[in-house]
Amino acid sequence: MIVLIAPEQDIPNEIDTLHHLFKAGLQYYHFRKPFKNLEEHLAYLNQIEVQYHNRIVVHYFHELVNSYNLKGIHFQEQKRLAALENGNGYFNTLQMAGKTMSSSFHNPNDVAICEIEFDYYLLSPVFSSISKKGYQGKGFNVTAIDKFIIGMGGIESENLEKTLKLGYKGVGILGAVWKAKDPVKEFLKIKNTLEQLQKLRK
Repeated sequence: MIVLIAPEQDIPNEIDTLHHLFKAGLQYYHFRKPFKNLEEHLAYLNQIEVQYHNRIVVHYFHELVNSYNLKGIHFQEQKRLAALENGNGYFNTLQMAGKTMSSSFHNPNDVAICEIEFDYYLLSPVFSSISKKGYQGKGFNVTAIDKFIIGMGGIESENLEKTLKLGYKGVGILGAVWKAKDPVKEFLKIKNTLEQLQKLRK
């Protein structure tokens, strides 16, 4: 499983590249744009072909699941703590039937003790970040945690085998794709390598 995170700031030809990534087999696109307001989120989604909306997970403005056929919603760590662990009735106004729910974590112990059942858990940083300078990897080993954990942070084709050996069921990528000269080619390289490695591990 591959989760592609959106670049924080828009990049040239982003929507066009995204369509090519969807055509290349991208199934989980995390729409994470912290600097966009609701209107800008709407404008972004409206540029994406409707047939691909069900592959998009929103990080902000979760109510968008009510008006778009999205894959699901994601909770940043602070949002999870505020809305779920310390709050009640968050989902009362959200149409969540058939949608995924995931969250970000930065400590494997927090994943292990989390009582909220997410479809998958994003844990970072596994390796030193490609997109964030100075964001050092921790090499978290999650083999002892029986949850569907996605490793993030510095993931690229060269360290996929090491990522799987650390116990991750999938990978979250950002810089490896968006900073590549050919994002689609790099995505396919990661996708094909991951699929081959996972077949060998079965």
